[in-house]
Amino acid sequence: MAKLEIRNLNKTYNRKTVPVKDISLDVSDNEFLTLLGPSGCGKSTTLRLIAGLEQPTRGQVLIGSQDVTNLRPGDRNIAMVFQSYALYPHMSVFENMASSLKLRKTPSDEIHQRIGDATRVLGLEGLMDRKPSQLSGGQRQRVALGRALVRRPDVFLLDEPLSNLDALLRERVRADIKQLFESQQVPVVYVTHDQTEAMTLSTKVAVLNQGLVQQLAPPAQIYSDPANQFVAGFVGSPQMNLLTLPCQGPYAVLGSTKIPLPDNLTPPPEIVLGIRPENLRFPQPGDDLKVEGRVFLVENLGMSNLISMEVKGEGQKAEIVRALVPIDQSWSGDHVALALVPSAIYWFDVKSGDRVG
Repeated sequence: MAKLEIRNLNKTYNRKTVPVKDISLDVSDNEFLTLLGPSGCGKSTTLRLIAGLEQPTRGQVLIGSQDVTNLRPGDRNIAMVFQSYALYPHMSVFENMASSLKLRKTPSDEIHQRIGDATRVLGLEGLMDRKPSQLSGGQRQRVALGRALVRRPDVFLLDEPLSNLDALLRERVRADIKQLFESQQVPVVYVTHDQTEAMTLSTKVAVLNQGLVQQLAPPAQIYSDPANQFVAGFVGSPQMNLLTLPCQGPYAVLGSTKIPLPDNLTPPPEIVLGIRPENLRFPQPGDDLKVEGRVFLVENLGMSNLISMEVKGEGQKAEIVRALVPIDQSWSGDHVALALVPSAIYWFDVKSGDRVG
């Protein structure tokens, strides 16, 4: 078994283009690390540096304590699954899965055994003689996964493998991937911009932005304890409310409501309040923090309504607050009062975006 270590990895194309900035990460056996972030954040470049498809400007990649930074991709014992499947169109499913093993001069009996094991796991029996053009998108993706599995590599690398699938198929293949790699006992690095994939598949998530790791933690911690405003706003659907509010003494002011600031914080002129839509609700007895506003949009999400309301105090700019409320709860008129759950409020510095409470 092998551990993947990335040490101060940097990729610089020119002074203005630095997609990866001193990233350091460890991925142990049986760990599933997802690199999550928006387009252009450096996640795919990081994966390509691990694979050896690009050379770092500086830094190291180690697999099982061996420095592989300057080794060719074929000498690193990794397996990579691409977004585009990258199957040979003239080869059958069997030939696609066997291609890398034949290059390594693996005995024929072992090739058949490995492919047989993989096809049973992936449900590809009966498709072995078909060409990629005769397969559905989900079947092609499973073939690409099977080709990686039969390699029995030290590290698996997956570059947005589900992005070409429709929503229903993506959900099904995502469940297959989770079960598949739980049994492999090797490091897995998965790249995606889809937070649902990151939250459901990973043991650890690295949230990237502008070539830097913003937070590295288990999925539950990324969601419940975001390190900064970027992570808070990027992870979660619907997106967290992030409201820039004026401060009056030890309070932030939202509409006509004064919200106490953290005790250890020197009140700034302005502060960003973060609260997730699911942590606003219709008032209950004992709720002290209530805001009132004009509802201008209601989106039916099936089990819940996502309501958007405009909150405006005297002399203040309007803030848009969104709340998830149960579908069976209704209100009259176009004005509504909502309560904020105090324990679910986050505070961020206006300039740096750092978490301050």
